[in-house]
Amino acid sequence: MTDPKIILVTGASSGNGQAAARLLSQQGYRVFGTSRHPADAAKDPGIEMVELDVCSAGSVAACVQTILQKTGRIDNLINNAAYELSGALEEAGLDEAESQFQTNFFGVVRMTREVLPVMRRQKKGQIINISSLAGLIGVPFLGMYSASKFALEGYSEALRYELRPFGIHVSLVEPGFLKTPMMYARQSVRHPISDYDLWRKRALAAVREFEESGPGPELVANAVLKIVQSKSPRLRHILGQQAMLVSDLRRFLPEVMFERGIRGSFKLDV
Repeated sequence: MTDPKIILVTGASSGNGQAAARLLSQQGYRVFGTSRHPADAAKDPGIEMVELDVCSAGSVAACVQTILQKTGRIDNLINNAAYELSGALEEAGLDEAESQFQTNFFGVVRMTREVLPVMRRQKKGQIINISSLAGLIGVPFLGMYSASKFALEGYSEALRYELRPFGIHVSLVEPGFLKTPMMYARQSVRHPISDYDLWRKRALAAVREFEESGPGPELVANAVLKIVQSKSPRLRHILGQQAMLVSDLRRFLPEVMFERGIRGSFKLDV
């Protein structure tokens, strides 16, 4: 009998990460979840929680070493830790923009760099990066979040080409708007500009409507499980009718019509 795969899930204290970690553990995998404050995370008997701040290189190294000391290997890395910054792009301070990228993009880079030497020695492994519909279209008033996810998309695509000779698979999960705790933890820019008030309010109200009617984190969890179980997973996994529809419309509609549709969806037309 072979030992179960060792899976590391970042941002596993709630939402998509918690749902994915729980489902994977129920399927017999040995799952390590992470949180900045693991002692405060909800206890789940199937998930071994480890402290991690993806913005700290020292914390990333310590997390990976803790797992390696217990298991000797890491088979799957699921980069899920992220947050959303809302507000017009002009409103976002450079420090706020940097913070958004430090978590959503550079956090993935740090984790990936730390596990790759292990996976290359193993000559196998899998990296699953949780992206978003916001990585496929620029979402108004979530523009900095979109920018971080666009960066993740390009990084993951190039990484997939580079790692294939080592037997390491890279995949992206791209859900549309979801009903998860993340919708209540959205951060707002510190210095809003009054000229944007009407449009910001309309757009974020539309986002909340999409989220309230959207699927839960189980959608992402089930997709992650299928990718983990696949012998040859593809790069992109677009989840939900909303995300698939928007992706198809972008491919086939003239640009002017697509933009008109986006403006209408987020109530940006007068």
